[in-house]
Amino acid sequence: MSDTTLKTPLKVAILGAKGYPYVYGGYDTLVRELGERLIKKGVDVRVYCHKALFDEKPPVVNGIKLHYIPAIETKSLTQLTHSFLSMMHACLSDVDVIFVVNSGNGPFGLLSKIFRKPTAINVDGLEWLRPKWRGLGSRYFRFASRLATKFYDKVVTDSDEMHRIYLEMFGAESTVIAYGANPANHSNPELLKKWDLKPYDYFLIVGRLIPDNNADLILGGFLRSNTKRKLVIVGDVPFEDEFANKLKNIKDERVLFTGYVKDPEELKSLYNLSYAYFHGHEYGGTNPAMLKALGYGCAILALDTIFNKEMLQDGKHGLFFKKDFDAVTECIHHVEEMPEKMEELRKIARSGLIARYNWDNVTEDYLKLFLKLKGSKKLRRSKR
Repeated sequence: MSDTTLKTPLKVAILGAKGYPYVYGGYDTLVRELGERLIKKGVDVRVYCHKALFDEKPPVVNGIKLHYIPAIETKSLTQLTHSFLSMMHACLSDVDVIFVVNSGNGPFGLLSKIFRKPTAINVDGLEWLRPKWRGLGSRYFRFASRLATKFYDKVVTDSDEMHRIYLEMFGAESTVIAYGANPANHSNPELLKKWDLKPYDYFLIVGRLIPDNNADLILGGFLRSNTKRKLVIVGDVPFEDEFANKLKNIKDERVLFTGYVKDPEELKSLYNLSYAYFHGHEYGGTNPAMLKALGYGCAILALDTIFNKEMLQDGKHGLFFKKDFDAVTECIHHVEEMPEKMEELRKIARSGLIARYNWDNVTEDYLKLFLKLKGSKKLRRSKR
């Protein structure tokens, strides 16, 4: 893919995540990887940050201009109030394009319509189906996702399946731009000693301890198995939670909860030296944890969903299990009997990171989209 050359200045505001360089989830990583690459291409990038999350508030980091916006700090209002105020600020600024992440910010596209600012929104996954958003929260996300297709100039989905779903549910076309990965070929077995682990002597789960990631399903199936390997669970939730606490209170000498692993070298080694990586994420398109597993050379065992099948190319780069305790148990017994297949999957994992999962290509696609949006604004002005 050839690099796009900027012929005129381009100013882009990015909002809806926690900020920069704060990295906790997929959106924050997208902001970091995209923002840093756009700066190198000569784009003026401004990122809106949650003020409460930053003790130090430098105005510029790595060339990215930062705006620290307050919010009403409650579990249900923090994100919405922060995004509303950020959108107002961006609309009143001189940016050429506003890029928003999270379909929950769909209603705020009305502000950009009023101020005639070109916009794009990355809607991510099927938020309204996630168990944590039952009831009013689920209805809000579905409503907000529909409004995103009405108020924003361009909707971005990160997989072909998400493109199909938005077309069928909302009658809305979208631009498919996947999430990127940073593959690595080496890891350090010595780092495993921190948890008294040996290479290929454990299964791995990485992700937040929330119901739709199905750690309870995988853990339950694992406990029924007769494997002598361990199950290492990396991740937690940043708040007191009954579901997460119930999992962490399970006592079995084969089960290890590490909590968050913030050292990237330690996390890479845990991925790379696992016997197999369990991926139980149920909703959403291109998943960052799955991309890490491919990039770090894992043998992947994934929940049988349309999204996981797309990412693993219908089984070329992994095996699938049904949403059932017995299916997980059978999967464990099955893969332990075929170490050669696991080794083969580890060897070909990185080849699963096709061009669409390359951060440079992802950035190029976004840059072309932003330039097109800026051009459409000029066209509208010339017709008036």
